[in-house]
Amino acid sequence: MNYKEAVEWLFVQLPVFQHSGSSAYRADIGNITELCNRLGNPQENYKTIHVAGTNGKGSSCHMIASILQQAGYKTGLYTSPHLKDFRERIRVNGQLCSEEFVTDFVNLNFEFIKSLNASFFEVTTAMAFENFSRSKVDVAVIETGLGGRLDSTNIIRPVLSVITNIGLDHTAILGDTLAKIAFEKAGIIKKGIPAVIGETTDETRPVFIKKSKETHSELIFAEKLNYPEYESDLKGIYQSKNKRTVLAAVDQLRKSGFEISEDSVKKGLMNVVSNTGLRGRWEILNQKPLTVADTAHNPHGLAEIKKQLKSVNYKKLHLVLGFVSDKDVKTILKFFPKDAIYYFCQPNVSRKFKIEELQKIIPKNLNSNYYKSVKEAFDAAKSNSAEDDLIYIGGSTYVVAEIL
Repeated sequence: MNYKEAVEWLFVQLPVFQHSGSSAYRADIGNITELCNRLGNPQENYKTIHVAGTNGKGSSCHMIASILQQAGYKTGLYTSPHLKDFRERIRVNGQLCSEEFVTDFVNLNFEFIKSLNASFFEVTTAMAFENFSRSKVDVAVIETGLGGRLDSTNIIRPVLSVITNIGLDHTAILGDTLAKIAFEKAGIIKKGIPAVIGETTDETRPVFIKKSKETHSELIFAEKLNYPEYESDLKGIYQSKNKRTVLAAVDQLRKSGFEISEDSVKKGLMNVVSNTGLRGRWEILNQKPLTVADTAHNPHGLAEIKKQLKSVNYKKLHLVLGFVSDKDVKTILKFFPKDAIYYFCQPNVSRKFKIEELQKIIPKNLNSNYYKSVKEAFDAAKSNSAEDDLIYIGGSTYVVAEIL
């Protein structure tokens, strides 16, 4: 197989959450253990930092990686999902892994992968671990895919665990209460390994404390710490919470032997996008009209977007929104102003919330327009907007990906 065929095989032949939803989620780490055993357990050849959470884990991973790069460490970064290019998931010092590596990995291992009936995420996780080993990274920042306790990434023994926050998302898989979801996320806390917790609630805090006692792990609650307000090229106001979590993580990394100067922290936070390639977090695409794309797609994340929208001066708000089929659209819409102009669309993925079904449930009091594609919706929003208006694009990672 060449590169195009290899990536197509990964998406078509393997269960992919993007396409199949919860049926692609494997609630065990048996396959990833077998895959990594076959590869010689590459994840043991470098230090790792493990990051989980409902929201902010992607931004936090990229910030930590950027700071480590500025400090001179060769840094691997594994995140998901990708927006445009499959290789965005696996980076070393911000550079995408090579097409040749992906092709070789699939060609060498596809018979074994088929014999396991491994999932897309299990395979890409093993692929990332192998790439970082071959690249001889000093450290890799690893983002969980879903949950934590039974996530494929949870075979690593990190030097630090980070949990950003807990919100209601993927409730059919992780549980329908904050405490149940916190239990799954807390599963990345390992025996004797410190864990930074970004935000807690009365419901989640006891879960983390109980886990830390079981594992004899130091807990650091970032929300109780005060740091100077560092500037960053990530402009969403919600990033202030993520920065605090990241700064608490940096403090712990220093305690474990990492040499990270104040200058590295400042430059790392100011150059997250150029150092790591992060996109889709309150990303400004145009100034007149102000056009912003953001991947927030659950109530916890959208509550932050609601605050952000209130902080912006605009004459009229245009919302380009699409969703995947497992989202509670009526709840999501509560976070957006009723006097906005809505451009509903469907992302080009099999899990899309079909526009015909959306039309049946959208409240009649909204100024709603419906389009079969993201591009059509965005084009209509641009045509109807004045220079002092705001166009917001979101509702789903896949909607943002099509615009970018």
